[in-house]
Amino acid sequence: MNITFIGAGNVAWHLAQALHAAGHTITAIYSRNAAQRDALAGKVAAAAIVSLDLREEVAEVVLIAVPDAALAAVAAEIKVKSGTVVAHTSGSQPLAILAAVAGAKAGVFYPLQTFSKAKAVDFAQVPLLLEAKDAEALESLQALAQSISKTVETVDSEARKQLHLAAVFACNFTNHLLGISQQLLEQAGLPIALLRPLLQETIAKAMQQHPFTVQTGPAIRHDDNVIQAHLHMLQQQPRWQDLYRLLTQSIQDSGNQA
Repeated sequence: MNITFIGAGNVAWHLAQALHAAGHTITAIYSRNAAQRDALAGKVAAAAIVSLDLREEVAEVVLIAVPDAALAAVAAEIKVKSGTVVAHTSGSQPLAILAAVAGAKAGVFYPLQTFSKAKAVDFAQVPLLLEAKDAEALESLQALAQSISKTVETVDSEARKQLHLAAVFACNFTNHLLGISQQLLEQAGLPIALLRPLLQETIAKAMQQHPFTVQTGPAIRHDDNVIQAHLHMLQQQPRWQDLYRLLTQSIQDSGNQA
């Protein structure tokens, strides 16, 4: 299948290369960041383009992989041949945001993963969440998705927003807490690698049972002596102290629901 990418950031970087490796043709890459555009175009043997007028392009599918805040403005600028499938890769934005693309068959092609250019991604393990009202558009997106991923689901905009919210808790907030953990360990001259077995066991248990039912630690035990000692240790980091209090209360509240 012939595909044009709008955007050359982290998602586009990995997704374009995965589709290229699966035998699809990446016809063109557009990005306002010329260095990123040219680098990705070179990786996937695509043309680097400077216009969002795509009516002369041979692409059957246009994938928009830009920041959520830029999506509406980009959609308003794109021009495509009638019947072209145009899909965005956002988890939080609705299908309807692409209504501005005249003549397009709108879709969503959302990879549920965290992406950094320096870290390789095995797309076979990345769930791809799709949406389209047009049956042919959905078939095209399914064919693309199934060529690179073992997990392909059709999810509407409302459910996808809920999924994205859940992913923020599971990924972004967890990563932030790990950053705090690392700084606390560094203050004691200890490596974060010491936490690896603990993290692996925590995730493994949470995937096997409801996380609330396998919660451990001083909060769920209502061990007030330990909790107060920890809060005392965080006196120089009042924001972390507030976060500790909030999470402790949330754990205790969830323990009553488990």
